[in-house]
Amino acid sequence: MEHYQALPQAFYSQPTLELAKSLLGCLLVKETEEGLASGYIVETEAYMGPEDRAAHSFGNRRTKRTEIMFGQAGSVYTYTMHTHTLVNVVSSEIGRPEAVLIRAVEPLEGKSLMEIRRAGRPQFEWTNGPGKLTKALGITMDDYGNHFTSPPLLICEGWTKSSFAISTGPRIGIDNTGEARDYPWRFWASNNPYVSKIRRKMN
Repeated sequence: MEHYQALPQAFYSQPTLELAKSLLGCLLVKETEEGLASGYIVETEAYMGPEDRAAHSFGNRRTKRTEIMFGQAGSVYTYTMHTHTLVNVVSSEIGRPEAVLIRAVEPLEGKSLMEIRRAGRPQFEWTNGPGKLTKALGITMDDYGNHFTSPPLLICEGWTKSSFAISTGPRIGIDNTGEARDYPWRFWASNNPYVSKIRRKMN
């Protein structure tokens, strides 16, 4: 991974909603024994901590799972939901448990690896969801507590911010969270085919 330059710690010091937008277009890179895979982040969701009913840390809930959310911004927060691993970027200052979920990426390197890991699926379905992208890139619970500035999981500079538009809307899959389900804290690269839940025209 020596030719990859991770974004500096200072990148993660911005407010959570700003970070969720700034992560769009950045390159998510994971190295495993099988090889390296990467993709441009095209969809994120912000989770705003103690006051956010959709956040794992709502009410300052502190458990073994959420402990890393209280740590340094830029730390890796992975958790399992059903049979899937999801990956988040810890944000805000230490002691303030906020995070950004990475919901989708556009594949770049390691496509042959992704094809094996997501066997039998068309390419647009390899990484168009938070549980899909972790499987495709090889992100696991072993990444929990690491930092995105250090291998084997990095976030690096990607697209220039002027090269794409950003859309905003409610988060997905949080129906039982009262008013929090309507907060416009989901961000995505407009018209990107790898964004989750995109409606596709039938041929």
